[in-house]
Amino acid sequence: MNEKVPGSDRVRRFLEEHRDVPPRSTSSGIPVRLLYGSDDLGLPGEYPFLRGIHPTMYRGRLWTMRQYAGFSTARETNARFRFLLQEGQTGLSVAFDLPTQMGYDPDHELAVPEVGKVGVSIASLDDMLELFDGIPLDGVSTSMTINTTAMILLALYVAVAREQGVDVAAIAGTVQNDILKEYAARGTYRYPPRPSLRLITDVFAWTSDHAPRFNPVSISGYHMREAGCTAAQEIGFTLANGMAYVRAAVDAGLDANRFGRRLSFFFNSHNDFFEEVAKFRAARRLWARLMRERFQVRDDAACRLRFHTQTAGSTLTSQQHENNVVRVALQALAAVIGGTQSLHTNSKDEALSLPSEDAARLALRTQQIIAFESGVTATVDPLGGSPFVEALTDAVEEKALGYIEEIDGFGGAVSAIERGYVQREIMQAAWRYQQEVESGETKIVGVNCFTSDEDAPPPRFRVDPRTAEERIEAVRELRSRRNAEKAREALNALHGGAAGSANLFPLVLDCVEARVTLGEICSTLDGVFGRYREVPIF
Repeated sequence: MNEKVPGSDRVRRFLEEHRDVPPRSTSSGIPVRLLYGSDDLGLPGEYPFLRGIHPTMYRGRLWTMRQYAGFSTARETNARFRFLLQEGQTGLSVAFDLPTQMGYDPDHELAVPEVGKVGVSIASLDDMLELFDGIPLDGVSTSMTINTTAMILLALYVAVAREQGVDVAAIAGTVQNDILKEYAARGTYRYPPRPSLRLITDVFAWTSDHAPRFNPVSISGYHMREAGCTAAQEIGFTLANGMAYVRAAVDAGLDANRFGRRLSFFFNSHNDFFEEVAKFRAARRLWARLMRERFQVRDDAACRLRFHTQTAGSTLTSQQHENNVVRVALQALAAVIGGTQSLHTNSKDEALSLPSEDAARLALRTQQIIAFESGVTATVDPLGGSPFVEALTDAVEEKALGYIEEIDGFGGAVSAIERGYVQREIMQAAWRYQQEVESGETKIVGVNCFTSDEDAPPPRFRVDPRTAEERIEAVRELRSRRNAEKAREALNALHGGAAGSANLFPLVLDCVEARVTLGEICSTLDGVFGRYREVPIF
């Protein structure tokens, strides 16, 4: 029997335009078309991108498999990076310890108990060079989950590229650089919101001119979802933050048609499979419309919502931790069917400690099995047109837009956060969910149902207690051997620039190349910007 010809002229023309895409078929030999569906869904690669941001999606190129890693020292993390790349990972993702995230050197009294605990400790260019030793930066893309100190870490990355002889215009990756969600849900802020926005837009401007392949921000809903918000809130709050960054950049004189192409997003993939697929589709369509209607962005490519996804860490359980393999697989599948550009799959033992090599390999294999064995990459937007998924997509978008309009009433995301609106909404959603779990209304297998006596837990990763001592010694040794006058001049120039209106990125780059430490840079900016103190929300 001959395959039915698609009934839509636009779909028919689309398939004809992409007839050179290699054919795919099922195990029974049934041909799989690149696209199914009708005109009213639109086409992938076309505004408003409901069905995906690229015409051929995974038939043309798979998502980047980017496993998040970082612990203790740069040397140990470099070894894990090399291991993951050898196992088939296609991009790096760096986890930093809390002192690095907050802008403290390892020898600061607040830093010592946390050095190397939840990520890699980075204080200077020497550390960053060791982190990427033997990894050419023109051959890999790197995502850095860093916010308050994002400009400094990006400057360190640029300095490593220069040391390697790599053209800075060739480096690729993403720096998270999303401070607003820190005030709302996570807490690694340092400066008040408005000077923090200046640091972000300065990165926008510098990367646009000098590192055009590097994404200057990853506007993140992930952490707000981990804090307890719903899928619709995740989209609404994230896109509202995104609009705040666009507005700040436009007000600083940047062209949204230009920098909009490099905006990226970071979402959570949770347990409700169909809602998650709908969420990703709704986010693409809503962001495209917001960019077109609110900022008059004419360039379709600058309206695309490109996003990285991580499976939901908050759903991992320490009880029956092997069950986490199944949770992660379902969450990863939702992200892929939803059209992600990049994906991290959590390891089964992350509710217990930083992941072991075996668990990290299995997490990566989960992505590889989805990519090469499941068949879901054969056609674009495979659930598009499903009455259930389309209805959910519309409903999630409507709810998300409702939250955006609530935030508009406060005068935008910054004011809504300063007034505590976003924090309250997240806390209330988290409380409702926890009540449902404790009452048994929401089932968590192995936790409040189908429980069993546990075997002994697997061995857990522990940070060597000598790590903090070694890191303190290293940073003090650096200060003793660097050119003190050059470091002082670089810090003085940074202070002057912060007090004025200069773009601060080149000044920070000068600092890191003079072996000024991360903590010294942040302390200098403290003297101009001040420190943020959170207003308690009840």
